Amino acid sequence: MYVEHLSLTGFRSYRQLDTAIEPGITVFVGPNGVGKTNIVEAIGYLATLSSHRVSTDKPLIAFGEERAIIRGRFVRGTQRTGVEVEINAVAANRARINRSNPVRARDAAGILKTVLFAPEDLALVKGDPSGRRRYLDEVLVSLLPHQSALRAEYERVLKQRNALLKSARAAGRFSTAHESTLDVWDQHLAEAGARLLSARLLLVDKLRPHVQRAYKELTDGSKGADITYVSSVSSSSDLAGDSDGAGTGGDAPPEALRDLALPELTALFVGSLLRHRRKELERGISLVGPHRDELDLLLGQVPAKGYASHGETWSMALALRLASYYLLLEEDHTPGGDPVLILDDVFAELDAQRRTRLAAIVAPAEQVLVTAAVGDDIPQALLGRQIRVVPGGIEEPDGSTEQPTDTGATARVETGETDE
Repeated sequence: MYVEHLSLTGFRSYRQLDTAIEPGITVFVGPNGVGKTNIVEAIGYLATLSSHRVSTDKPLIAFGEERAIIRGRFVRGTQRTGVEVEINAVAANRARINRSNPVRARDAAGILKTVLFAPEDLALVKGDPSGRRRYLDEVLVSLLPHQSALRAEYERVLKQRNALLKSARAAGRFSTAHESTLDVWDQHLAEAGARLLSARLLLVDKLRPHVQRAYKELTDGSKGADITYVSSVSSSSDLAGDSDGAGTGGDAPPEALRDLALPELTALFVGSLLRHRRKELERGISLVGPHRDELDLLLGQVPAKGYASHGETWSMALALRLASYYLLLEEDHTPGGDPVLILDDVFAELDAQRRTRLAAIVAPAEQVLVTAAVGDDIPQALLGRQIRVVPGGIEEPDGSTEQPTDTGATARVETGETDE
């Protein structure tokens, strides 16, 4: 799979940008701050409907505009697919697939498959559990696009349940009406949460050997890497702690949860919610569920977080991304199913050994998109077609420059999507 054409309207620093992209290796080169990352961020957004740089969509819209539009045309084998995503400041985001009528944005998730490496990936190892949960869910959506709807359903139920808990806390008393309503939302949360938890547990089982392989490829092999899912849902009577993702004290090992049928997992979830009810009412927030779970990263016998050196932290972060790439290759055997690899300003952060090893691994992919401030940062294996990025536009290899137009962020740009 590769991106053949990209059009941006009102996205970040680009009032208007159109560029053709080729299969193979393309390097976007330019000084910091000119918009290299904005280009690959837009491609990543088309795949996952989220940015690797910010947690909300508002910063993606050019200042003073009400919406941003990203249009891409992708080639997979012999088929071309056009996807347009409209990011709105106020209204819900919308999408068009092959110029169809507008649909929900999440219906476009997973059509384009990407794996994106970025300096922000260090937070996968050093940061809060929320980043690791997000990593798992993004890989899930890439593998199974319908998981996007499941995650949205879980978040909707969680929001409603939290509102009820806050209402009961504000009232200063837990009435019979609160109790009966909370029982209903417990069941809804458990049903949606059990499906999401089951999917994550299966995903971690599939990712584990690829993480181990990738870490070994990136290092001298003196230490082994591993990952383990830790759920806040368990049969323990101990309450979860107060920190984010603190459901690490549960006594049910991942394999025990994984082997449960959905009705059994749902029942276990409900029971855990009941045991935590008093604490949840005191806090006014849900303390049990996939939104509180953790992905433990291990180097040898110790946690990577807090114990890994800077180089080991980078190797673990890269291994997580490479593992998702290997898994996507393993799960999709159709022609042109390879995900697009995006390396956003990564090589400036790596030592020579890791640069060389990472470049050798990713170079054979059908399409590799690289950004760099300095061309010398790019390893020899990735010296492909170069596009120079200038303020507000790009300079094509033939010397012509694509600059912003005066049509404004609401202008329509035809990308010529066709079905073959």
